[in-house]
Amino acid sequence: MSELGGERGAATPAGIPGSALPGPFPVGAYADKLRERLRAFAHVQVFGELWNLRMSRASVYFELRDGRGALPCSMWRSDFDKLGIDPADGAQVVIAGGCDYYAGSATSSASFSFRASDLRVAGEGDLLAQVERLRRQFAQEGLLEPQKRLPRPLLPRTIGVVTGEGGKARDDVVAGLRRRGWGGRLIWGFAPVQDRHAAPAIAQALRELAAIEEVETIVVARGGGSLADLFAFCDEALCRTVALLRVPVIASVGHHTDRTLIDDVAAVSCSTPTHAAEAAVRLDVGDARATLLREARRLDLHGRRAVVARAHRLATLARAPAEHVARHRRQLHQLLRELRASTRRGVARQRDVTAMRLLVLGRKADAAAVDHARRRGDLERLLLALAAHDPERTLARGYALVEDPAHELVTSAAQARAAGAVELRFHDGRVRTSVEDAIR
Repeated sequence: MSELGGERGAATPAGIPGSALPGPFPVGAYADKLRERLRAFAHVQVFGELWNLRMSRASVYFELRDGRGALPCSMWRSDFDKLGIDPADGAQVVIAGGCDYYAGSATSSASFSFRASDLRVAGEGDLLAQVERLRRQFAQEGLLEPQKRLPRPLLPRTIGVVTGEGGKARDDVVAGLRRRGWGGRLIWGFAPVQDRHAAPAIAQALRELAAIEEVETIVVARGGGSLADLFAFCDEALCRTVALLRVPVIASVGHHTDRTLIDDVAAVSCSTPTHAAEAAVRLDVGDARATLLREARRLDLHGRRAVVARAHRLATLARAPAEHVARHRRQLHQLLRELRASTRRGVARQRDVTAMRLLVLGRKADAAAVDHARRRGDLERLLLALAAHDPERTLARGYALVEDPAHELVTSAAQARAAGAVELRFHDGRVRTSVEDAIR
């Protein structure tokens, strides 16, 4: 390593006492030699799953992973754009290239990368294939539906939250609940959200929160990241735990484009922790309070109006009997006036009829008087005529009536002789006598 010589104008410090290693050498010189040595390695083709693809103006950076290790990779942006591909995280790719090293400087850090000169998508990554297989298996077993059938309270009193203790998702959940105006009880279940120990810890936190009887909803929240960072939320045991919980689980893992298995089995899947908080408290308490106050005022006004209306109604009902009596009194007065008028009309009509009848009767009486006088004169004449023929008057003039013993009138001498004895009736009495035949 003698060729590493010191930089011009720089004093070489003393080495570490007792050390048998060569040097000390300037770090820049060593970094240059390290870059030369790494670039001298054979260029090869490697394959693995592509993760964390990100781009800058000049280069494209990503990681290549498999079950045994990972390799930071880079590629010139111009070479990558020529490929015309947009591989997703987890896609299996084959890259060609060799080792590269950026030596850094006094103001920038050194970095190692596998500089790729070519890239080809080999097929679906193992992680994505595994996730898809589990998703299909859960669908066949009916584990995607139980959580979605659980009733979710409109305004829960107690909410459980599973998240990282120091993550931003915690603050986002609190901010979302505060924005809702929610003032209930919040129970935290802190757990790691990214490593091989995360899934069991999250499942344990979920079971502990579900065991608390007061907990009505559980939110599982984690910020964004690559699928590899979020892979703990695709754990089969964790997802089965979520699917069988008695409490509805609201999952908010990653960002809008991220989709983990816990999103499929949970009751609700949200894009952000803030959205998850709003889904947990579906009622905006501030708006609801304002609505309740508005409705209370409206109800109070309606109640006042109803009381006034009822008072008017009761007053009307209270006046109804008097008005009813007055109405009937008016009707009776009207009937009485009509009866009096009718009676007057009837009396007048009857008076007219009576007067007419009286006139007729007077005329008839006059006619009857005339007729009576005439008849009286006739009767007097008849009486005079009868008197002239009255036997008593004849007797008064000196005549007598002859009657036999049976008081039958004897009108001939023969009857007298035959009777033998007769009565002579004078005007002043009767005389019995016998009949003697003086002439033969």
